[in-house]
Amino acid sequence: MQLLITGGAGFIGSNFARFWVDAHPGDTVVVYDALTYAGNLANLSGLEDRVTVVRGDICDLELATRTLRDHGIDTVVNFAAESHNSLAVLDPGLFFRTNVLGTQTMLEASRTVGIGRFHHISTCEVYGDLDLDSDDAFTEESPYRPRTPYNASKAGADHAVRAYYETYGLPVTITNCANNYGPFQFPEKVIPLFTTRALDGLDLPLYASTANRREWIHVLDHCQAIEAVLSKGQVGETYHVGTGVEASINEVADRVLDILGLPESLKTIVPDRPGHDRRYLLDASRIQRELGWKPTIDWDSGLAETVRWYADHRSWWEPLRDRAPVVESAWQSPADAGGADPNGAAGGDDPNGAGGADRAGNAASN
Repeated sequence: MQLLITGGAGFIGSNFARFWVDAHPGDTVVVYDALTYAGNLANLSGLEDRVTVVRGDICDLELATRTLRDHGIDTVVNFAAESHNSLAVLDPGLFFRTNVLGTQTMLEASRTVGIGRFHHISTCEVYGDLDLDSDDAFTEESPYRPRTPYNASKAGADHAVRAYYETYGLPVTITNCANNYGPFQFPEKVIPLFTTRALDGLDLPLYASTANRREWIHVLDHCQAIEAVLSKGQVGETYHVGTGVEASINEVADRVLDILGLPESLKTIVPDRPGHDRRYLLDASRIQRELGWKPTIDWDSGLAETVRWYADHRSWWEPLRDRAPVVESAWQSPADAGGADPNGAAGGDDPNGAGGADRAGNAASN
C-alpha cells in the first residue's frame, strides 16, 4: 500500500503512522501536515527513515494533487482537522475552512489522481448529544444534529465525503469515533491537561457541568479499527468505533489524581463553554459484527499507562503548553471572565476535550 496520512503529525495521526509502519513494514507511508500549533514533528521521532513528511495545507489543491501523484499514493486516511471546540467558538470560520473545504480539496485531489480508497476520520459529535439519564446510543443511521461550530464543520466534511462517493464514485469509507486518549496528545486536551497540571501541583479545571460524560477509547484500539475498515470495510459505508466505556469529567479528574497519589482538592470549577454537549455514546456493534474488530485496552489500565507516559515524557509536553491558542472563558465579557483577554494565546485549556479527529492535523477535541 502507498499510504498518505493527512494530519499525521498530530495525536491520532502520528499514533496511526507508528502503528502502520510496524504492522505493515513493506508499505510506503507519507505524512501530510500543515504543522500548525498542535502539529509536532516530535510525535514522529524515530520514524525519520520510515515515513516521508510533506508540509502542506489540505486546502492547497495543487500541492495535495502533486503529493499524491509524486508518491504514487493509492490510499488516503484523512485525520486532518481543526478540533478544539473552544477555539471554534471564537474562530468558527477557521474550522469551516479546514474541516469542510479542506476535506473537499483532498477529495478532489484524490478524484483527480484516481485514489483507490479515501478513508475519512469523523467524530461522535456530528450527532449532537444525548440525555445524561438515557440509555441511548448513536447508530450509523442517527440523524446529524451538530450543536457547535466544530461539530457542524465535521458534519459538513462527512457530507462532502459521501457526496464524492455518490456523485463521482470515489471509493470512500468513514469512521465516527469516540473520545481518544493515549500518548502524544496535545496538552490542551483533558487527560494530558489534567495530568501535566497535576504533575506541577496546579489546579485541574473542570467545566461546571462535571457530570457530562464521554465515551473513551485508547488511540491504538482506534488505529486497529481503521486498519480493519481499510482491509475489510465496504466502500461507501460508515462504521462506528467505540468501547461502550463512559466516564464523566469528574471521574476522569479523580482517576488521574488517584493514579498520581494527589488530593481531590486540586480540582476547581470553571464556567461551561457555549454549546457544551452532555453525553456521547456510539453503538459500535456493526464494526464488531461485520469486520471482527473489538477494543483490547481496558479503560483503567489504559488510563494509568497514559498518565505514566506523560509523567515520563516531560521533555515532550513542556514546550507545548504555551502553544495552545485559547484562553478558556474568552467568550465571556472581560468583567464576567475576570479580565480574560479574548485574544490571549496562553492556556488553551479545554477541560472536556479529547474527541475523534486531528488538527490540520492535530489533536482531537470535544
